[in-house]
Amino acid sequence: MSRENVEVVVGQFEGVNARAFAAVMDAYAEDVILILHGRWFALGSPEVVAGKDAVGEWFGDWFRTFDRDFRFEVEESRDLGDRIFIVATQHGRGRSSGVPVTTQTTYLYTVRRGKISQVELWDDRDEALEVVGLRE
Repeated sequence: MSRENVEVVVGQFEGVNARAFAAVMDAYAEDVILILHGRWFALGSPEVVAGKDAVGEWFGDWFRTFDRDFRFEVEESRDLGDRIFIVATQHGRGRSSGVPVTTQTTYLYTVRRGKISQVELWDDRDEALEVVGLRE
């Protein structure tokens, strides 16, 4: 089942790049939880966002700050069974400013019954690795 879990997670990154947002949100469970660590929490967002609608709104608000050239490049993925560890670089330009933006984010996805049930975001890969017990 874990290969399918990787496909679900990587597929939602591909869906964002293709602007297939309805398909992306279809990958999420109704009771999905988004947990923000590091700078993500400092952005003024709540530490935890719960429910598919609220998570979709959070991601939608965030994506709208970028121009249409915004995209993900998955740099690393690790299959941890029902959890998938991802490091992705985001590329784009600020929608209002036009300033180029490149940043790396680390994610830990939990997949349950073929749907994403939890997403955690870190700006620090090493911190995320330590949390999941994969410290290098």
